[in-house]
Amino acid sequence: MHIDSQSECFVTLDDHTDPFEVGGSAANDVVPVPVAITMGDASGVGPEIVLRRHEAGLLGDDVVVYGDAEILRTGAQLLGINTDLNVAYNVTDCVAKIASGHLNVVDLASLTRDDLTPGQLNERSGMAARGYVERATLDAMAGLVAAVVTMPMNKEATRDGDPSFVGHTEFIAQLCGIDNFSMMLTTKDVAVSHVSTHVPLTRAIQLVTRGRVRNVIELTHNALNNFIDHPRIAVCGLNPHAGENGLFGEEDKIHIKPAIDGARNDGLEVTGPHPADTVFYQAIHNDQYDAIVCMYHDQGHAPMKLVGFESAVNVTIGLPIIRTSVDHGTAFDIAWQGKAFTSSLGHALDYARKMAGL
Repeated sequence: MHIDSQSECFVTLDDHTDPFEVGGSAANDVVPVPVAITMGDASGVGPEIVLRRHEAGLLGDDVVVYGDAEILRTGAQLLGINTDLNVAYNVTDCVAKIASGHLNVVDLASLTRDDLTPGQLNERSGMAARGYVERATLDAMAGLVAAVVTMPMNKEATRDGDPSFVGHTEFIAQLCGIDNFSMMLTTKDVAVSHVSTHVPLTRAIQLVTRGRVRNVIELTHNALNNFIDHPRIAVCGLNPHAGENGLFGEEDKIHIKPAIDGARNDGLEVTGPHPADTVFYQAIHNDQYDAIVCMYHDQGHAPMKLVGFESAVNVTIGLPIIRTSVDHGTAFDIAWQGKAFTSSLGHALDYARKMAGL
């Protein structure tokens, strides 16, 4: 991936972050708008990673965790970590009393210490995690936080309380009132966006339309154009060998190629449809492309998790706010055992700060 004056995809935008004034012991203090982390499902690795990252001094004082203080206190004891919490019930009050070395927490007070059930499906934890995301997203829309970094939720636990819940990406887009969005995974080598994500494969095929493919090409271009001059975008085919000119299916010829042609006619640097079994090699090893548009979830996620399981960052493009996420799940099998890698949160925070110009 060719990136201006950067070796990775974590690139700096113009510094235009607006500060906001907060009350406190010193009059007229001005502090930067913080970055929000939603701690995720308490039964999983999310809050554990937050605590361990904080203990290592790798979060920074500009971070505010949306979650439950009782879970964090109890979890710190479970891990043998001494953590000083700066707790408030809204982000403005939390930021007003930031103290160096403290973990800043916006406490939604949804759970008690008895609700910490490591590795167990827990409806209360699932719904609490949904609440953290909702509050942080609304605060981001109000300009109270510069970006939202989400730790993993467990879809089954959340759906036990909210059967309509599909996933982080769709939930945040709904809160923002947006239906034109896409999921993009990024590593140092390539960015990958998706025409569809959390739908059955039969539905994913139906969603491969000229309009939707063109839309995701444009969303991808707009996201990367902040970082890269004339981003080079490759578009995958849907069928094996991108359809072989209709031999293995008509979707590539009828829907995908016209979308590519239209985008190219409008000046975007886009090619395809490319066979999905070779395009990742060309992008990563031969540096031919900056981004790949994939037709469905596993077409993009499988190769990206192979090449960047610990470093990939999930970005929702098309939103009015900045949202990044770690690219792994709740990992119930190792939750609260001190085994989960924490670098994923660092990458997600880095990308959020860069997008926000911090």
